[in-house]
Amino acid sequence: TDAEVSTRKKTFAEVQTERLDQAERTVLIKCPSKLNEKKLLQYLASHGNVKSHFFFENRGISALIEFSEKSSIASLQDAVGIPSASEHHVVPFKSRLFTFTLKNPVSQHVEETPLHLSPQCHIPVKDLIGKLCLADSISSQMYILLNEYQLTEENIKLRFLACSLVRDFARAYFPDSTVKPFGSSVNTFGKLGSDVDMFLDFHDTGKHATKMKKGPFEMEYQMKRLPSERLATQRILSVIGDCLDNFGPGCANVQKILNARCPLVKFSHQPTGFQCDLSVSNSIAIRSSELLYIYGCLDSRVRALVFTIRCWARVHGLTNSAPGTWITNFSLTMMVMFFLQRRSPPIIPTLDQLKELAGDKDKHIIGGYDCSFVSDLGKIKPTKNTETLDVLLGEFFEYFGNFDFRKNSINLRKGKEVNKPESSPLYIWNPFEQDLNISKNVNQPQLEKFIAMARESAWILQKEDKTQQMINKEPWGLAALLIPFGKNNSSKMKNRMKGIGSETIRSLLDSLKLNNASSQQKAVGK
Repeated sequence: TDAEVSTRKKTFAEVQTERLDQAERTVLIKCPSKLNEKKLLQYLASHGNVKSHFFFENRGISALIEFSEKSSIASLQDAVGIPSASEHHVVPFKSRLFTFTLKNPVSQHVEETPLHLSPQCHIPVKDLIGKLCLADSISSQMYILLNEYQLTEENIKLRFLACSLVRDFARAYFPDSTVKPFGSSVNTFGKLGSDVDMFLDFHDTGKHATKMKKGPFEMEYQMKRLPSERLATQRILSVIGDCLDNFGPGCANVQKILNARCPLVKFSHQPTGFQCDLSVSNSIAIRSSELLYIYGCLDSRVRALVFTIRCWARVHGLTNSAPGTWITNFSLTMMVMFFLQRRSPPIIPTLDQLKELAGDKDKHIIGGYDCSFVSDLGKIKPTKNTETLDVLLGEFFEYFGNFDFRKNSINLRKGKEVNKPESSPLYIWNPFEQDLNISKNVNQPQLEKFIAMARESAWILQKEDKTQQMINKEPWGLAALLIPFGKNNSSKMKNRMKGIGSETIRSLLDSLKLNNASSQQKAVGK
């Protein structure tokens, strides 16, 4: 029952289903700059009950409107006009994107109440540092960072709407298909401003398969056969990509990247303001999203620590939005999870422990890999660990600043340091595809830079005199870690980097100097 679901924490699948359903009852309206909110809502109410709405800034003002009933959208669409084709000819695709204008704007601005606009991006790092300095503990600094960066309710609705609008196109070809977000949009670790990863799913068609098992005969569809699943994926994405490019209102810069390991279509969805990556269903990626969702829901410290470490890594140029030899956010997130599994007592369970708790419904074998783990959060015992985030942040830097990367790898299934199966500088086991290293791209200089930064950060936190720094109005705690470590520190750093290969020290110190200016710029610009 609904009441039952609302008292316990919802499963990943329940949240997804609810959000996708909500998105189907939603429209997006571009509004004039002088807008009378009451008049707009009165007009919309004539088509049905508006369940929720919000306004946001995106090349002008837009409104996301969620109706209580899906039928209200059809009623609204019946009343909507087609733009007059004076300069441009229009592609007559009727979507759920509308433009609302006032016929006689002059008389309207009698009762101007300013609209509340929901922010869709986070504040720049320098503004964040100012806020952090006002907090009273590192723990509260970390929660301030989390609150500034995490996805808001409104932003999540917008992400699911973007998927739902793409789904309307896919359904022209594949009436049963769905388009769902995966990765950071749904795993509780998404940051405002991040891309939307979405995939096209045909697996809801699996429901029909069981119906035909009974009886003496069998009936199946005649379908076009292709030599490989990859080729089918490439063809489908190619056509949908063309479709978005040619007919999709507000779909710009469509790029088809069909020869990648995972073929995808990249495009910019202007009505919602998102960069989107569309691929075809990848069951393992969904399992990873759900695993992180579970970890993120189990304890509030998990997300606070991940957001903090990712912001720290970004400021110091350890991560980058362009692909390369640096550590990815996914690898960094997995390192935080591993660290939390290693605490005594552990803060989160290992993947093997979650698998032990799995019921029949949780069984998932994908491509020969066992991807089973419990989905009901209620079955997982809460941790007995009471360490504060102040302690955990310092301990994280301490742990990885002294981790034996040469010998050991990071294994989240067992929650143990195990011998590296091969010689990559950083080896993090893919939680599901057991023979893959998710950090294979990371090279030795990048790993050593990470170690140096972790040691430097541990040292700053240990030596710091908070009261003195607060009196002097100097950044303290987390704020001190989010300022690129300057040239004045490089001599101190040399001492703390004993035991790191000297051949990379020189290049490391040079890259630190280079990175100071550019990483501050990047962190602020992102």
